[in-house]
Amino acid sequence: MSKVSVTGSKRVIDDVIEATYEHHSLHVTDYDERYEGFAPGESLDGAETVNEKLVTVRSLESILDVEGDEVDGARPLGDEELEAELDDVRERVNELNDRRDELQTEIRDRQEEIDRMEPFADLGVELDLLGGYDSLEVVVGEAKPEAVEATLADADGIDAFEVFAGSDVVAIFARPADGADEGVLQDSLVGVDIALLEVPEADASPSEYVAELERERESLRNDLDEVEAELAAVKEETAGFLLRAEEQLTIEAEKKQAPLSFATTENAFIAEGWVPTETFPDLQAAVADAVGDHAEVEELERASFTPDGDHHTEAVADGGGAGGAEVATAAGDDAEREAATDGGHATHGGDDPPVVQNNGSAAGPFELLVQGFGRPKYSEFDPTLLVFLTFPLMFGFMIGDVGYGVLYAAIGAFLYRNYEGTFRELGAVALWAGGFTVLFGIYFGIDVFGYHAYQLLPGEVHWPVDGKGLSPADIDWALSFLVASVLFGLAHLNVGHVLSFVSNYQQHDLKHALYEGGSWLLILNGAWVWIFSQHLPGPKPDFLFDSFSILTFGAVSFAGFPVAVGYAAIAAIALGVVLLAIGEPPELAEVLSPIVNVISYARIMAVLLAKGGMALAVNLLAFGAYIGEGGEGSFHFIFSAEYLEYIRNHPEEYELVFAGITTAFDPASIGLVGIVALVGGIVVAVVGHIVVLALGVTSAGIQAVRLEYVEFFGNFYEGGGDAYLPFGYDRQYTADED
Repeated sequence: MSKVSVTGSKRVIDDVIEATYEHHSLHVTDYDERYEGFAPGESLDGAETVNEKLVTVRSLESILDVEGDEVDGARPLGDEELEAELDDVRERVNELNDRRDELQTEIRDRQEEIDRMEPFADLGVELDLLGGYDSLEVVVGEAKPEAVEATLADADGIDAFEVFAGSDVVAIFARPADGADEGVLQDSLVGVDIALLEVPEADASPSEYVAELERERESLRNDLDEVEAELAAVKEETAGFLLRAEEQLTIEAEKKQAPLSFATTENAFIAEGWVPTETFPDLQAAVADAVGDHAEVEELERASFTPDGDHHTEAVADGGGAGGAEVATAAGDDAEREAATDGGHATHGGDDPPVVQNNGSAAGPFELLVQGFGRPKYSEFDPTLLVFLTFPLMFGFMIGDVGYGVLYAAIGAFLYRNYEGTFRELGAVALWAGGFTVLFGIYFGIDVFGYHAYQLLPGEVHWPVDGKGLSPADIDWALSFLVASVLFGLAHLNVGHVLSFVSNYQQHDLKHALYEGGSWLLILNGAWVWIFSQHLPGPKPDFLFDSFSILTFGAVSFAGFPVAVGYAAIAAIALGVVLLAIGEPPELAEVLSPIVNVISYARIMAVLLAKGGMALAVNLLAFGAYIGEGGEGSFHFIFSAEYLEYIRNHPEEYELVFAGITTAFDPASIGLVGIVALVGGIVVAVVGHIVVLALGVTSAGIQAVRLEYVEFFGNFYEGGGDAYLPFGYDRQYTADED
């Protein structure tokens, strides 16, 4: 990328903006008012009018629900055509929209009146009989008649009463006792659960009034349908125009607001930004063609990567003349450039170049996860490819089920096919995660919703990986998966520290690389080599070494590194601590972090067991389960009443864990209890697995992202870069008039 400045007279600012906009390569840098004599520019004349029209167009699109696929092709849209047609469309749409709002308000009013009157229609008492008495008090409300009658029967201030009841409403007529205060009826009902209703005023009976209101409401709804049909016709007729108008006005608004990012004086302007270095001559030629020598385009510096990945910033000595620039390395002096001393030129500051991430179609969607932490800076290694290689791997291992994996992939395919942008990228991530979940589900015994489907294969099949470590027979696998998680974490963190070492070496020197990255590499690997060594074997559990044989199906036998290697590891730790103390003394407080961070990867095994345990629990509740080999074997599901009876009759061979809900259903003697049990068990299984499916996203997904962000990125990655957003617009609905 090259940082450039465009300097010129304000008389040609419109033409310069037009030229740079059409070239669509300049990522404009905002001027931050750091230099005396320069001020941020102001919008060009007409910007306010353009913005008002743009707001109008977007409002009309919102009213008509224009979505963007109603245009048959791009074509020019002139200013006069836009002005005339916009006024016509605005008048028609606003008139119809106002009419629609009025009808919706009237329908709402009628509905509210119906809701208010329906209890009285249900009551069946004429409205004029519910008030106007001298010797009676009347209360209408929603309450249970029995509760009202029981309360009034014991009331002191009531001589007599009568209750008329509908389905949900009561009318209470009461004669107060002599000397009773006014309102004694309501006072007597204080302890009753009653919602008082105000008696409406109407000449007709409640039922007739409700019927009339309903007729009016239906008439209004018919009118509303006609207005909606007219709006739909207007949408079909004008959607293409509105989309073209929005695009045209958006382009004009961006051009007229462009000077807000410029540095200006009374007569001149300076715009700075970044362009791809190879496009600089074309930009220079485009501006020259537009305004001649009234504006000058200069290349100020170049930021580039050498083949070894090193990032360089180079100042261009002669301002990037057409004859070729003599480049002098000036790293680190960006902030020292003085303003307004080079022919009136002022620079906006030492901002970093913008970033374009381009990781291909496979890894590209994982940029979304990286950007959740922060877009890489121009000088940083983009970790998207590494996230692409590790995130689906961790997610798939933590769920490890063919059934769940197929559903995750199906959800991902739906998002990928039906949406654009973020949801499409999430769909691609879900496809990869689902695919790895299926692969690990096959590895874990063709696990399908917690059931080992390999047991259905013909013949006596012995699957190499017998479960996830949930049953007594395969507890060794659980411990082996703990070791596998730790080893993966060790490899993952080594990659992070190596990237830190390389970055520091390229940006500084070998000394800094050793202090910043080398020290942690020595501590990390020294600590874990010692842990897997035979030095001081007492406190080290046997499964640390036995797991290698289990995980490799007996191909690798590992008894631990020799004692001499353990001593060498201790020496490496000591050397790492010394380097850290010399280079970064404050970081000595975190000297144990290499051990802690690797242990943090044990959460991979924990989620694996948790999700597998939840699936097992769902199947156990629904179908029942037993443990073979006298309680020392694996879990097996029962499914049928007949097989449950067989298990119960052989307690010396099988240990019943839970009978299950569906096993109450016996096809030989179908009864109501059995049918209810069968339906209930299926509901438990379906709902339970849906819950496990949802929790898999939140647990496995969040834990995998956390390991990427905290343990991995924390070693080498900072983020905070800016996206490359070139000044210009990719036309979709309009075309240049020429």
